[in-house]
Amino acid sequence: MWLSGLKWMFLIIGTIIGAGYASGRELWEFFGSESGLAIVLFAILFFICCYVLMTISHQNRTEHYMPVLRKLMGKRLTGVYDYMIILYLFSTTIIMIAGGGATLEVLHIPYWYGVSIISMLLVLLFVWGISGMTSMNAVIIPVLIVFLVGTLFVFQWTTGFEITFDLTAQHNWPTAFTFTALNILPLVAVLAAIGKKIRHPGEIWIASFGSALVMGVISFLYNESLLIVAHEVMLYEIPLFAILKHYPYFMVLVMSGLLWAAIYTTAASGMLGLCTRFREYVSLPFWLIALVLTALMIPLTTIGFSTLIAILYPLYGLLNLYILAAILLYPILHRFDERPVP
Repeated sequence: MWLSGLKWMFLIIGTIIGAGYASGRELWEFFGSESGLAIVLFAILFFICCYVLMTISHQNRTEHYMPVLRKLMGKRLTGVYDYMIILYLFSTTIIMIAGGGATLEVLHIPYWYGVSIISMLLVLLFVWGISGMTSMNAVIIPVLIVFLVGTLFVFQWTTGFEITFDLTAQHNWPTAFTFTALNILPLVAVLAAIGKKIRHPGEIWIASFGSALVMGVISFLYNESLLIVAHEVMLYEIPLFAILKHYPYFMVLVMSGLLWAAIYTTAASGMLGLCTRFREYVSLPFWLIALVLTALMIPLTTIGFSTLIAILYPLYGLLNLYILAAILLYPILHRFDERPVP
């Protein structure tokens, strides 16, 4: 039970810690000063969301996200969210593949070679299906967490641990809801894919609580570290490099490698959601579905996605808040539904 729970925990963390999070860009955009309470609220909301989604998936023995959507949204909205999730996963996976190619250019690897490498690794990963995905996360995510936390801890130690938590100055708490909502769609897609593989309710508690605790601690430590270099963050596209400025160049290379790993895990999570969804229509192995999808995605990596992101992300933000509310209200509404009529 403990091993399975940890396996699902790393799957959840791998879904959330993408390049945007690992680089510090997402945290800086959403949090910043007066955000200690917001991060605590985010951890609580994240725990509830993971627990509800995994419970629904486990109870319905799901293999893809459609049954979970029907439970949360009802029949009328399920179709809308189905297309939205497919578009979201497809577009973000394309962006991750493009980002994976661009990141390897730091090592003087040509862009298209980098795109080919990450694409081949994605297809190869799904030769082992879902077990390949969980095994990969069980290896990469602990390493990513150790290096990221270690870097932040050493930075805090060298600056005298300038961590503050003033309850009278916590005006940024509403961002906890928008930040949680940002990560809802990939969570729905990924956690619904493992419903049939969850054997014991204890696994749900371990995965939900463990991932919420890890994400909460890292987010708080990362945000406090970024506040120390706030005057320099705007000079860097990747805020993490403002922290790494005084580290040896070797550490910059190591963390660049870990950022690439975070891109890869995010791309793999998106591909998992797509493969499990399309598996309902085609009786093909996961790796072959992944190969077809990757072949469709690679030409699209040449398109500029700034306009697409500018249009889609605000829309996702609004729709994600709706599904976040549905998840948070689900335990209450479900409890009322189960009560016998007097």
